[in-house]
Amino acid sequence: MASTGPERREEEDAPAGEDEDTGAQVAPIVKLEVVAVTTGEEEEDAILDLKAKLYRFDKEGKQWKERGVGTVKFLKHKGSGKVRLVMRQSKTLKICANHLVLPTMTVQEHSGNDKSCVWHATDFADGELKDELFCIRFASVENCKTFMEMFQEVAESQGKKEESEDASAAAGLLEKLSVGDSKTEDKGQEEGSLATKEKVAVDKEEVQAEADKKDETESPA
Repeated sequence: MASTGPERREEEDAPAGEDEDTGAQVAPIVKLEVVAVTTGEEEEDAILDLKAKLYRFDKEGKQWKERGVGTVKFLKHKGSGKVRLVMRQSKTLKICANHLVLPTMTVQEHSGNDKSCVWHATDFADGELKDELFCIRFASVENCKTFMEMFQEVAESQGKKEESEDASAAAGLLEKLSVGDSKTEDKGQEEGSLATKEKVAVDKEEVQAEADKKDETESPA
């Protein structure tokens, strides 16, 4: 009969030895490379960043439809100075609003709700330009006022920027016209001077011809 004494029990209860480190290194089957992720906002500075819920008005159904909950931003381009409104959904980061803020745009408080405001825009969130009526709702009255004030400030500043650009373009055009008139006048003076010189030369040739003819008449036969 097999022995079941203490020695046998100790052998059975003894912990298994830990795996020995052989120092071998296993190379990964697939090598993952670092991929740069771009958002399209690298050349822009955020001048406003607030959490909100966005709606768009469905003209066919004549009702408001939710576009998403996320962060709305005003982004100013570092080069051109143009400002656009961009909003992404929090979880998916899908764009639910994307349009330029133009001088002609106005924003106003939504009737009956001081935490919401509405505005019209030509939006590009769906990959094509669409005329949309947006409504955005914030968690507080203060955030809504901050958004509206920034919206109006940006729209006015874009208007002044366009006026300045138009004035600069007009000044450049006038300068070109002035230079062109000056060149035309100089060219006219040069042509007039050349015509005078040619006339003098012709007159000299005619005088010389008359003198030669007179000499031939008076010379003895």
